Amino acid sequence: MDRYDLLYDLYDSFDTDSLRDHQRFVDVFPPVDSRVALEEYQEIDAELESRKGEIRESFAYGETLCEVAAHATREEAFTALDLLTKHGRGVNALVLDVDETLRSAGGTDNEIPRETLHYLTELHENGLPLVICTGQTLENVKGFAIQGLGSELVHSSTVSIVYEAGTGVFTPGHGTDTKKLLYERLDERMQEVFYGVRSRVLPEAPDEIREGCHLQGNEFNVTLKPNAETGSPKAAAIIDHALCYLIDLLGTVIAEGTDSEHGSEWARAFYAAADPEIRGVLEHRDRLPERDPEEVPTALSDVFERIDVAYYEADAAEVGSLELNKVVGVEAAFEVLGIEDPFALVMGDSKSDLRVMEWVADGRGIAAAPEHASRAVLDHVIRTDELVFDRGEAAAILRIVYALNRLATLG
Repeated sequence: MDRYDLLYDLYDSFDTDSLRDHQRFVDVFPPVDSRVALEEYQEIDAELESRKGEIRESFAYGETLCEVAAHATREEAFTALDLLTKHGRGVNALVLDVDETLRSAGGTDNEIPRETLHYLTELHENGLPLVICTGQTLENVKGFAIQGLGSELVHSSTVSIVYEAGTGVFTPGHGTDTKKLLYERLDERMQEVFYGVRSRVLPEAPDEIREGCHLQGNEFNVTLKPNAETGSPKAAAIIDHALCYLIDLLGTVIAEGTDSEHGSEWARAFYAAADPEIRGVLEHRDRLPERDPEEVPTALSDVFERIDVAYYEADAAEVGSLELNKVVGVEAAFEVLGIEDPFALVMGDSKSDLRVMEWVADGRGIAAAPEHASRAVLDHVIRTDELVFDRGEAAAILRIVYALNRLATLG
């Protein structure tokens, strides 16, 4: 009997919905002091083991199949098997964006759901290293990672944090390789540009930006965040203004190191041509210059082409290095973790995550995204393995990976 026939037989012959309900209760049952609640837990746990026992006795691969059925829905299990058939191997690492991927302000009250945390822990215990890959600062990521996953797991030497979208990598338990400051690899000219922008971004900002924004505590990237609630109309207005200002300042700083003039106007022309979202903001604020982006002076364009200006509507305006992105960070994390032949699950929602997804698409893994991800990310995910999940439901993809790796053990 092939693996597809086994799954058909499994899901047709047993009440797998009840089995999963029992497993979910046991997995995410919160710690309580109530004797009555503890007795209920023990009863459900006993019933779970009884149901699993029936499956174990019914199949030659009963142990594997009962765990698949206890964790994955019928659709998730067949999706896992399709992935195994297509790629021929299981996942051996997890690369995970956090905001609007593992957690969502609109779907999970900006907390990582208990079930998602459980599956991350379980997959890690089954031997999968975790690479948390985010634009946030290291201290922020360490804080919620330890709070959600526990200090022991985070410091297990098989968890790595790629922070500030690839400017640094933190992998506890690896001696001198524990913290890699990837931005130190950039040449002196590029570092001077970033230090110049950082030192001037708030002191030279208009009053509206100084009062309406704050500078995120990055080690290298320059990120302006709204003081208003993220996603609100007030935040949207101030970030649009901050984006225009940040582009102008970047152009000014770069031009000061050359013989070029009108650096801010050339910067606006260049980045408007490179990103339609940025162009839309500049047009809306009547800041789009009448300059041909094809005529940007070489002394400026050579630097512009190495710098990324990122716009996140009502959330952030950021300047970063294109030579330091999440792909570079993930590669560095894999090197420290000793992952020489990766086949990773990459989960994310933004353009910075898309770069990693495209990198693993070359035989290094699979990609998944929430339904509200950027259009480019969704297009890529749908075009590859169609792993799109509902807002706040990252656990569904983790269940598929759990089933995929279990099914990969079948002969």
